[in-house]
Amino acid sequence: MVEHRRGAEGEFASGESRSYRDRPWLASYPRGVPERIDAATLGTLVGLFRESVRSFAERPAYVSFGKSVSFAEVERQATAFAAWLRAQGIEKGDRVALMLPNILAYPVAMFGAHLAGAAVVNVNPLYTPAELIHQINDSGARLIVALENVAHTVAEALPSLRLDKVVIATIGDVMGLRGVLLNLVVRYLKKAVPPFEIQHAASFSAALQLGATLPKPTADISADDIAFLQYTGGTTGTSKAAVLLHRNVLANVEQITAWFRPETDPSVRQVMIAALPLYHIYALTCNCLYMMRIGGCAVLIANPRDIKGFVATLRKTRFTVITGVNTLYNALVQAADIDKVDFSHLVISSAGGMAVQEAVAAKWKALTGSIISEGYGLSETSPVVTANRGRPEVFSGNIGMPVPSTEVSLRAPENGAEVPVGSPGELCVRGPQVMQGYWRAPNATAAAFYPDGFFRTGDVATMSPDGQFRIVDRIKDMISVSGLKVTPNEVEAVIASHPEVVETAVIGLPDAHSGEGVTAYVVSRSPDLTEDVVRAWCRERLAAYKVPRHVTFRENLPKSNVGKVLRRALRDEALEAMNPARRAG
Repeated sequence: MVEHRRGAEGEFASGESRSYRDRPWLASYPRGVPERIDAATLGTLVGLFRESVRSFAERPAYVSFGKSVSFAEVERQATAFAAWLRAQGIEKGDRVALMLPNILAYPVAMFGAHLAGAAVVNVNPLYTPAELIHQINDSGARLIVALENVAHTVAEALPSLRLDKVVIATIGDVMGLRGVLLNLVVRYLKKAVPPFEIQHAASFSAALQLGATLPKPTADISADDIAFLQYTGGTTGTSKAAVLLHRNVLANVEQITAWFRPETDPSVRQVMIAALPLYHIYALTCNCLYMMRIGGCAVLIANPRDIKGFVATLRKTRFTVITGVNTLYNALVQAADIDKVDFSHLVISSAGGMAVQEAVAAKWKALTGSIISEGYGLSETSPVVTANRGRPEVFSGNIGMPVPSTEVSLRAPENGAEVPVGSPGELCVRGPQVMQGYWRAPNATAAAFYPDGFFRTGDVATMSPDGQFRIVDRIKDMISVSGLKVTPNEVEAVIASHPEVVETAVIGLPDAHSGEGVTAYVVSRSPDLTEDVVRAWCRERLAAYKVPRHVTFRENLPKSNVGKVLRRALRDEALEAMNPARRAG
């Protein structure tokens, strides 16, 4: 299924002889942050769950649509679901797929699957039938829990799915009477549940009721068992699953805890705004599992694209932490009534997934007084690799320093040689949070790692002398203009700084004269913003070869499930328009 790698997960596996010269970030670590964690003694996510329930039983663990549930209630429901799963024949090592947004059913189903000894396969509810078929059959999932709003997709794909059971959840599950009323609104007033027919599908609520009458399940789970098959976004090809063991994910939870502990008051219960989808690794680890670890509360935002509803929730919530991506922060600062939100308790504004533009960070600070703290990671790294301080003094645009027990090396992609300080190189990482490999893909796994265990991220970065890292761009997104390299991030940051620009994306397209030409896509708030105005703005701030040759205005930009702009989708669309034969083929 996956080849286990030797030495890749060790803490500074190359030996204690490595000095601060090799790891200069250690000399710059925030006070109170340890150089390493004891990853060998962390245990499993099931152990974390049970310990947190014992410690924080009556505290609220999650809030959804105004309904709060305690740690003890989550355990009760998750245990019931685990018992039901075992009654359906789910055994240790089986895979259970979850096709759920940020609703209470998600943590109950996730922890329930782990209690039953199963691995969780996270599925984007926005997937098409074809994408769902690939992911379910590739993972070998035996059972899927899907929201009724997307059950029609499951129904369409079902003849091609190798599943034993389908479970249908609702937005109102685990909410009692409030949930019943919410479901009626969703089904009959908003008409948000398309018709579907799935024979012998089970109801999630009925499964919980039956499971509560069954014996509590037991499963001998170890740190080396698979916790998640976390599929990559597939923006650069067919999506494949990163194999994350319990110890990988738990190590990252501990790394995050160690990193932010000095800047959070232990006497204050942390309340996290969880707007990013929990089926995405960033939110899963940072919003769900980290909050479980410290006894915090995650406020689940089921549909962050509903900005009006999102702001209404913020106005009713006293929150201390928020996570997001650049597009989410950009949407919030422009939202109606956002000035009526109380940000006085906000301690940390965390960002990842894509580069935060300086213009957006400035607007967020002006609105909230909080400086966005960027970090960096991938599905393959559970996800956090580097982070800034939780409360930075200024917005730097850097992705910070490697978290404890993490080594980062910048290497030339063509030969793997380390590059000098200050020079761009592919960011490679080694640490206990790095995946074991790609599921059933030994060739892809071998290509993703150097022999010394460093994982190749595909991102180009630079390191300053004090160990601060900055992402330059994705290797595959770099634009070559007459042999000169252009990073889309740099051009996007300049265009986004124009006061009439809502958001932008930059790609490279074939050009007869220069090989590739810079092309910009812009969402504008003013009809007076023209291509000439954008190009003039760029000419004042960029070298001539970086100035967009073409500027296209759009009403919106294609985005991933977490709001990351999909440059590849724009490129494919443009190439099809340039070459009708390709579209026909």
